[in-house]
Amino acid sequence: MRIILAWAVLLLSASAAQAQSARVEIAYLQMPGDTRYAESILDHEFQGQPWGRPIIGAEVALQESRFQALALGAEFSLRTESVKSAAVAAERVRQLHAEGIDWFLLDLPAALTAQLALATRDMDIALLNVSAPEDDLRQQSCQAHLLHTLASNSMRNDALAQYLTSHNWEDVLVLVGPGAADKDLAESWRRSARQHGLNIVDEREFLLGNDPRQREQNNVRLLTTTSWWQNYDVVYVADTQGEFARAAAYGVQRPRPVVGSGGLVAQDWHWAWTRFGAAQLNNRLEEQAGRRATAYDWAAWIAVKAIVEAMVRTRSTDFAPALAFMRGEEIVLDGFKGFRMGFRSWDNQLRQPILLATGNWVVERAPIEGFLHPVNYLDTLGFDPSESQCQMP
Repeated sequence: MRIILAWAVLLLSASAAQAQSARVEIAYLQMPGDTRYAESILDHEFQGQPWGRPIIGAEVALQESRFQALALGAEFSLRTESVKSAAVAAERVRQLHAEGIDWFLLDLPAALTAQLALATRDMDIALLNVSAPEDDLRQQSCQAHLLHTLASNSMRNDALAQYLTSHNWEDVLVLVGPGAADKDLAESWRRSARQHGLNIVDEREFLLGNDPRQREQNNVRLLTTTSWWQNYDVVYVADTQGEFARAAAYGVQRPRPVVGSGGLVAQDWHWAWTRFGAAQLNNRLEEQAGRRATAYDWAAWIAVKAIVEAMVRTRSTDFAPALAFMRGEEIVLDGFKGFRMGFRSWDNQLRQPILLATGNWVVERAPIEGFLHPVNYLDTLGFDPSESQCQMP
């Protein structure tokens, strides 16, 4: 009888504690019909591309954080919202904020992310970008409340440039796709090439398809045929769709490595990365998703972990001190990549190592030994304060 009464008291105490727990709800915003998640793309599992919605990373992070939540006296949850336009997104964010939600994970295209950040810049909220790598979001379109856990194109390209430089592969032939995102990626690569003293011997535009009338632009071998004075050490492919890049590695005219969107690809995360406890995280992500984990899943995972860590360290679920701690220098995030990570003060980008990987192997981790920075080793990847165009209050 006494045992039964004791259990009843424990259950009542637990129920009371749960009732008194502070609720921290995180909103996950996605766009229906987002072309990045079209079945025709997901089915191919292109290197460096999403293989599914990264919300699974956020779900795993919440599962991992339940004991921290218990110690904090908090209850964390995730709400998924679909928004079709910037106007709808901004209105929905305002409604959710009125309901008490301060934290938003953005799984939105770059243009919609920029528009939403601009429309909500007067609000005391945090937008965490987990799926848009475009440099502009960290440069001209930056906002004080917009943070980025996914690495930028410039960070990924700097990682590749370090690798090429370390191997003395200095002459690069660049192939650029027809889309605006391809052009932006190529521009990011030009910056990285300049920064690291690489020589772009030529740039050529490619087209998708097998139309024989366009064979000069859709045939990899013809595109990589050059005169003797245009010899190159490596081929860089800027292909944000992934279709052309996947066939480039063994289709070039000269026996040269392919990097960029195919061949050797710079990624925030890779399922073959097993160091620093990464295998356990991969297992959890794969079990949740039913597929291999990607950089985008990891970005959503670390975004939630950052929110929880900030609250644990401030011993409060209040938004303002947690955000201040997250953006400060004292936060230490462990992303299973072997470096202490935190957000850059000048553009809110998460500092992090970049993995250089093929389809089934991680070849190298950047920053690569020998590339130094006067303040932080990780700031050799991406924009540092001297070149940042971000103007935040």
